[in-house]
Amino acid sequence: MQQDNSKTEEIGNWQGFSVLIVDDEAGMRSFLERALTSRCGLVESVGSVEAAAGLQARVHFDLIILDIALPGKSGIDWLNELRENGFAGDVVLITAFADMEMAINALRGGASDFILKPFRLDQMLNSIKRCFERSRLTRENFVLRRALAGHGAQVTGLIGHSEPVRQLRAMIQRIAPMPSTVLLTGESGTGKEVLARALHQTSARAQQPFVPVNCAAISAELIESELFGHVKGAFTGALEGRNGLFYYAHGGTLFLDEISELPLPMQTKLLRVLEERKVRPVGSEKEVPVDVRILAATNRDLPAEVAAGRFRQDLYFRLAVVELPLPPLRQRLEDIPDLAQHFMAALCSQLGVSPLPLTHAEVQRLSAYGWPGNVRELKNYVERSLILGSFPALGSTTAPPAGGAHDAELTLAEVEKRHALATLERAAGNKSEAARRLGISRKTLERKCAEWARGGGD
Repeated sequence: MQQDNSKTEEIGNWQGFSVLIVDDEAGMRSFLERALTSRCGLVESVGSVEAAAGLQARVHFDLIILDIALPGKSGIDWLNELRENGFAGDVVLITAFADMEMAINALRGGASDFILKPFRLDQMLNSIKRCFERSRLTRENFVLRRALAGHGAQVTGLIGHSEPVRQLRAMIQRIAPMPSTVLLTGESGTGKEVLARALHQTSARAQQPFVPVNCAAISAELIESELFGHVKGAFTGALEGRNGLFYYAHGGTLFLDEISELPLPMQTKLLRVLEERKVRPVGSEKEVPVDVRILAATNRDLPAEVAAGRFRQDLYFRLAVVELPLPPLRQRLEDIPDLAQHFMAALCSQLGVSPLPLTHAEVQRLSAYGWPGNVRELKNYVERSLILGSFPALGSTTAPPAGGAHDAELTLAEVEKRHALATLERAAGNKSEAARRLGISRKTLERKCAEWARGGGD
């Protein structure tokens, strides 16, 4: 083992990661511990597979540095067991005695790297760097796939210049840099996820993942596994281990939308995570440390839910360290022109159509409406207007038939179009839900909407 300080000082800052060193040489363990303790969040070292297995059963490790020649069970044998039991972390094998066949077997067994002793410290640090960069990319790719699946759910920033919006912007600037949990409240469709994203993007965690979770969209049987992950064999159908959403939000922000829909047993477990900053995957005996900021949202009156016994009072107090109420659209009518123009610009690009003129008379008509569905309803209305090529009557799913045509004279294509748009409106603009009700895929619904917007499909 050799050390070149000139090459290693700038390599590695992995405070969010944990490392286990397994080597029967005390000098090697000490050397690696000294090198990694200042760079990683947690570093442990042991001299045998038996000791390592006991520690690994209790503590989550992102990386294991594993000697091959160990007393008792060899490193390669334990590597095979780790992979069979669903360990998904990186394993770097080290050895002083190796040949090509051993290296090939190690990599086939799931080793992330294979390093011969004696090695320079920068060799080991660069190997660790590659492992942790792959881990970061895995998390970021997962978050990106979820974001893309939302098809435009990532509208960022607060649109408007009304006094309520100015107050919200001021609050964001004040509380975003702090680690405190924030509870966002307000009617459905007021933009709670938009505000949560604004809080994340203004915080020190802005370069880390933002992971939104709709608690109402996940069944009570799966919510624990979805949030905390599970190990292989934890339940019927768990053929392999899986990381939870807390894992993918590590270092960033986890947004728990519709938090009031969590079952009471999960509320208890979430409270424990908030207090201890550790999660326990389903079927596992060990706890995994997490570094996640929690933002939660609800359209319900949580104190009333607490009084009714449907929500834990201690969890409510833990979530509502700071509570931000979002005003309904009817209380910020002066923002309607800005919001409508914003949605039109985004949707025209998505649908491939030209914008509609937003006249003063049209703005007055929009401002006179109550908007029970709030900003979400306005966005849905703008999209429907672009598809139809004109602004329909508010609360209507279609424009009036040209020339006073009766429903009996509509073509089959027009009936299909009206039915699809009506279903989309009843689903509050949620295309996935509308597609489910229509019995088609979301992609098919989006394709049809784009065709109607361009004037086809009639």
